[in-house]
Amino acid sequence: MISNNTNRGFGAANNQALRNCHGRYIFFLNPDTILTKGSLIRVISFMDTHPEIGLAGTRIINPDGSLQESISYRYPGEKYARHCLHNLKGKIACVLGASMIARTKLIQSIGGFDEDFFLYGEEQDLALRVRRAGQEVGYIDEAVVIHIRAHSERLTPLAEILEKKVRAEYLFYGKHYDQKAIQRIIRANLIKAIWRIISLRLEMYLFPIKQTSRDKLVKYETVYRITREIYQKQYTKRLSA
Repeated sequence: MISNNTNRGFGAANNQALRNCHGRYIFFLNPDTILTKGSLIRVISFMDTHPEIGLAGTRIINPDGSLQESISYRYPGEKYARHCLHNLKGKIACVLGASMIARTKLIQSIGGFDEDFFLYGEEQDLALRVRRAGQEVGYIDEAVVIHIRAHSERLTPLAEILEKKVRAEYLFYGKHYDQKAIQRIIRANLIKAIWRIISLRLEMYLFPIKQTSRDKLVKYETVYRITREIYQKQYTKRLSA
């Protein structure tokens, strides 16, 4: 067992264990999950019979049995950056990091998780690097894991969670996309955020205030603030270049 005195983040903590792993596979599993009977055998069997798969996620359900979204076929901002994502293996972009199995040697060879991602975005980054290394990302429907969603951040204010997610997305863009794509993403995010802030404020002025509207307003105000901050930094850097 590895114990830390401080929270080092999801990726950094997993990397500590990765250095001591010698088996064929490594199974990343969140502490707020329950592995259902037979699932461990199924994930190993899947990886043994699918050598083209380097990383795979499982079916994830909520405690009430409903399906939890855990597969993505596109990366953040991908429609503005397709020219940066050539010749990737497979169709799945990434799977939820709460439950996924990978080939140990492959993950070690690409350096494990990028520790610059503290909590959000690390599985998207890892999955993209797996595909760039020539392997596919897979999905194991027969293996079922119960996930208590957002349990680790249940006491964190919404604005703080959203800020972490937005900053993680821009970290992903900066690592994997060129400046042309990033500028297009920034422009699109600013336009959408301004439009949604105006429309939400108008809606809240004209109609009874709903919590969903408040949450959406917090989301787009966060997106606008961080995107504008990044835009200003880029603009200043271009002026000084």
